[in-house]
Amino acid sequence: MTADLAAGTGADFTNWLRGSGLEVVLLIIGAMLFSRLATFVRNRITRRIDSGFQSSDSLVRTEAAKHRHALAQVITWVVLSIVYFLVALEVLKRLGFQLSGLVAPAAVLGAALGFGAQRIVQDLLAGFFLITERQYGFGDVVQISVTGQSVPAEGTVEDVTLRITTLRNPDGEVIIVPNGQIVKVTNLSKDWARAAIDVPVPVTADITKVNEILHEVGAKAFQDRRLKTLLLDEPTVMGLEDLTVDQMNIRMVARTLPGKQFDVGRELRVRVAAALRREGLSENA
Repeated sequence: MTADLAAGTGADFTNWLRGSGLEVVLLIIGAMLFSRLATFVRNRITRRIDSGFQSSDSLVRTEAAKHRHALAQVITWVVLSIVYFLVALEVLKRLGFQLSGLVAPAAVLGAALGFGAQRIVQDLLAGFFLITERQYGFGDVVQISVTGQSVPAEGTVEDVTLRITTLRNPDGEVIIVPNGQIVKVTNLSKDWARAAIDVPVPVTADITKVNEILHEVGAKAFQDRRLKTLLLDEPTVMGLEDLTVDQMNIRMVARTLPGKQFDVGRELRVRVAAALRREGLSENA
């Protein structure tokens, strides 16, 4: 009797393996293959966007290219999430779980986890509006103010999904920010940027002469073939910005291509320091 029961159980298990068990394995393998295919298509699209930028004469990505890059990442993430969810339901069904019987427990569990899921829903909604409103995209340099953090997260956008934004700061560190915790975004590389330089000089210096020196530096910088590709117009001198007992700051600004304000600012500072040194005004500069 026991041998017959064991034989019957073994036969039933073998039949299940040949039927539903095989389907479960095929579903899991199919999901893995689809994931690889979706990732391959996404990477091919993003590489094509990047190669189109690198083979062009543009020094920075266009806003449309950055948006398409981020959109490809988001669409892939959403599609894979849906596929994984559907495959999980089919696997549970073939394992013998009655999905209709899980409705009531799922409702209770959903109510219990409602408060915990609020943050996830908040992240997804925030990510949806970040993408549709084109607040930033792949390759943008941004400063993100995060809830509960006094210091904003700053870096280059490397990945955007509906739930998180991934940045890499100048030190090479990866910063992951949940979209629902973003309070304010400062995009430093959208459309155009501005390099602002405060030039400290002694309070006894002739302001007119200093302005003339800075105007000359700006004109020569705009004539420089390498810098001119980064500048949108000739750097201008805004005038006296700050005044203390022994020092005054004169501000110089330059409109640049998006994300190039740091390179332009460093180059202009070198030129300004050299010009002031030649005029004997570099002691406090």
